[in-house]
Amino acid sequence: MDLRAVRKIKSDENTSKASLAPCLHGNTTQPNVAGTEVIDAGAGLSAVRRRAAAVCFAMLICALLSICLSACGAGGGQRLNRYSAQYFDLFDTVTVFTAYTSDEEEFNRFAEEMHEEMVVYHRLCDIYNDYEGINNIKTVNDNAGAAPVQVDERLIGLLEEAAGLCKLTDGAVNIAMGSVLSIWHDYREAALADPAQAQVPPMELLKEAAAHTDIADLKIDREASAVYLADPKMSLDAGAVAKGYAAEMVCRKLQADGLTCFMLNVGGNVRTSGRKPSDTGGGFLRFGAADSGEAWSVGVQNPDTDSREAYLHTVGIADCSLVTSGTYQRYYEVDGVRYHHIIHPDLLMPWNRYASVTILCEDSGLADGLSTAVFNMEISDGLELIESLDGVEALWIYPDGTEERSSGFAAYEQ
Repeated sequence: MDLRAVRKIKSDENTSKASLAPCLHGNTTQPNVAGTEVIDAGAGLSAVRRRAAAVCFAMLICALLSICLSACGAGGGQRLNRYSAQYFDLFDTVTVFTAYTSDEEEFNRFAEEMHEEMVVYHRLCDIYNDYEGINNIKTVNDNAGAAPVQVDERLIGLLEEAAGLCKLTDGAVNIAMGSVLSIWHDYREAALADPAQAQVPPMELLKEAAAHTDIADLKIDREASAVYLADPKMSLDAGAVAKGYAAEMVCRKLQADGLTCFMLNVGGNVRTSGRKPSDTGGGFLRFGAADSGEAWSVGVQNPDTDSREAYLHTVGIADCSLVTSGTYQRYYEVDGVRYHHIIHPDLLMPWNRYASVTILCEDSGLADGLSTAVFNMEISDGLELIESLDGVEALWIYPDGTEERSSGFAAYEQ
């Protein structure tokens, strides 16, 4: 089954806002009335919404096949075209890859490279499935307390990054929380399968699991390319960093291989490279200067999924990432109370202080980890952390709709 759909966009026809609204609050690519593409920066699809969202995306792809724009690019007036591809087999969400290339053959080459690399990260970070010839996080968890596991250097890099984020945030994001997160996962899946029997995990069970979440028990041997969990009851879950880190690494590889103008959206983790060619009236043209062209327009999803307003803000970014964590993404309800998937490491429960937190910075892996960490912090602590990091901005949205911004976030808003 071909999990990718490719479309070429030309400028022969006027564009209008797509009539298909974001299906079940999944990720969609929509041109607005001005022809500026707005990317939905909401995060991944929940289990109950996945199948319906896949159908909706297929419908959206068919609708968008008729929409056209043409483009010219850098380098001596060489004509470039804009292509986009959608994938449904990565990180349990929808991935959208958009790039400017000279022809479809060139786009397909880069798209295949992107997909192959993302598949590797998807499998390396999997905590549920085994793959022939691959030692992944599940393999590491299965050998906790028993023996070190030799793994691909790409997984070593991800785990080192995650351990560094845990230290940077004083444990507000911790990939060693697998034992706790697995309990919540099981209760959420059971509730979605039978809502009438939905339950909250007993605190005693959560506390027992939390005794096995010390990041110091994660032993990484880079020289041997091996990972060992010293606590036999410990398990890793890289869900808070995996998509962003994978997107960042793949983006850097594509850039090194010569692709300069593209956007990769992995379930709402948006990473852009370069600036889009500017519209000259007769098409799009980039003159070659690093600052020429237009920023990519990315929409910050409204966490109030009942609202008719899909996006609260649109930001313009280039060579930058935007990642949002929110209560509206994966959740279940018990007696009218929503229990979302972001588990506070101290409370061992979902924290409803914010409806969503959006992070904007160059590194997608950093943005992914910080969006979870800052979500689990008081606003004063979160602001202090964000303001201490160069090139990092944040937007907090509270359940009542009020907002808080870091000092430089507004400069990106369009």
